[in-house]
Amino acid sequence: MATIRRVLIALVVTALLMGAAVIGVALWFTWNKEPLPLSDQCAADVADLTVSVTPEQAHYLSIIVGVATQRDLAPRASTIAIATVYQESGIRNLDYGDRDSLGLFQQRPSQGWGTDEQVQDPYHASERFYETLVTIPDWRNGDVNDVAQAVQRSGHPNGYAKHVENSRRLASALTGETPASFSCRVSTPPAADPAGLVAFLERTLPASATITQSPGAVTIEAASSKLAWSAASVAIANHHRYGLAGVDVGGRTWTPSTTEIARWSGEPTSGSTVVVRFEAGAPR
Repeated sequence: MATIRRVLIALVVTALLMGAAVIGVALWFTWNKEPLPLSDQCAADVADLTVSVTPEQAHYLSIIVGVATQRDLAPRASTIAIATVYQESGIRNLDYGDRDSLGLFQQRPSQGWGTDEQVQDPYHASERFYETLVTIPDWRNGDVNDVAQAVQRSGHPNGYAKHVENSRRLASALTGETPASFSCRVSTPPAADPAGLVAFLERTLPASATITQSPGAVTIEAASSKLAWSAASVAIANHHRYGLAGVDVGGRTWTPSTTEIARWSGEPTSGSTVVVRFEAGAPR
């Protein structure tokens, strides 16, 4: 009986330790605003560092970057905005917050950022953030944390600093500064929805982009190679919503995977045309 009791105690202790380890890992990833290793996720691979986010975070980031691109702001603006939403909401569109703070940027309706509904609209929230950002003296060269704090006036004035490096890489990938650097893994993609993607891109990309839909594909004619790569990354960031079959731009091809972060293939060339395929055999 004593031996059985010792075995049972050992099993219980082992189970408790394993449970604690699992909880610890989950808390670590939550604290660092990262998806769990086996979950669906997107990643920016820039300057020898990979930054991972959930697909839903990628969706919001694509809007934040898209609004900056529409306003013809330098990628640094996107870096500052991304560092802000990392700190304020964990890149989540929250319907709660400190006092009356709401949304991605935790903007307060009582402080003039908009109505409750408006500050929870990622487009409105991003527009208001950038409207204030460009009024900050030397925002293009100032310290990212300090500029973000000048916009937000947070009670934690140094909280943005720890997110700067991740934000720079995400901004670089999504603005097209670093081509072929953004990808996603979605284990169960939705049915193809080219019309949905067209509507999203028309709202998110700059007015200079021409978007057309043909059988099995959506084509984007961008004003530059950099903007083409931004459009491609924005589309991929929303694969979990619109069910892409592939993306072609600048001599490179992205083919989604359900088991791993897909890699870009092909030899890079110049070009400003993006083809988002929704059928495997669609023309490239």
